[in-house]
Amino acid sequence: MLTAQLKAFFTVARLGSVTLASRQLGISQPTVTTQIRALEEHYGLELFRRNSGRLTISDAGVELLPMVEGLLQQESQIEFALRNQAELRQGSLRIGATAPYYMLDLVQRFQSRYPGIELSLHIGNSRQMVDALREYRVDLAASSHPVRDARLLCWKLGEDPLVLVLRSDHALARQTEVSAQDLAPCRLLLREGGSMTRQLGEEMLQLAGVRPAQVMEIGSREALREAIVRGMGVSLVARHEVPHHPELRVLPLRGAAPMVAEYLYVLKERRQMRLIEAFLSTADLPPRL
Repeated sequence: MLTAQLKAFFTVARLGSVTLASRQLGISQPTVTTQIRALEEHYGLELFRRNSGRLTISDAGVELLPMVEGLLQQESQIEFALRNQAELRQGSLRIGATAPYYMLDLVQRFQSRYPGIELSLHIGNSRQMVDALREYRVDLAASSHPVRDARLLCWKLGEDPLVLVLRSDHALARQTEVSAQDLAPCRLLLREGGSMTRQLGEEMLQLAGVRPAQVMEIGSREALREAIVRGMGVSLVARHEVPHHPELRVLPLRGAAPMVAEYLYVLKERRQMRLIEAFLSTADLPPRL
């Protein structure tokens, strides 16, 4: 019970929101709030200051935070060590990915060699997946963000250009390629903050001095595809992420299009763990960066 309460405290403190913490922990918002209040009441201290519905971590909370982080990391290490102890006929491995394109081939190759290992694939944006790896919520992570971190080992899986995706009856669909200036009158559909495709697209438009007429943020690939199909706007997407649909058209960008790379990351301290070593050995990776 204490570990669950500390985990609720740590997640709210890190994310700054009970709502976001409940999503990450997979429990309801009232449960998160109840766990934190129980911790405060039992030890007679205030971990958060509550003012008009906003939470601010208290001095006591700040002092406690690094100790809780160390405890939760140790718990995750123990849990992974237990999963890693058995022979490779059983066990489980958690993989984080920004998109299934690169990772599914690696997962399929691993499963064909080690069918007894249970694999789970967690999908999110580039920043979320690197954070999940650092926080031991996944064991390996693919991300489009180039990360400089001495704790991480990195391999480049591949790269693809940004392209424009639009409905086949859009005014631009008759062109064979488009420039950044062509997007000025468009409603541009963007992924959420933390997405590398969004970052590269915004940088390209800023460099060209272009501001789209309208911008709409959409937080998932599936919803983004549906919005384009409905004619709600156009989007810049990595070429390998373009969904197959008869009503969609894909146009290359004129000139040197921004390239979206995909990297595989693993924590250096876990590199020799049996399950991770087995996954890396079946992946046929290029030389490490």
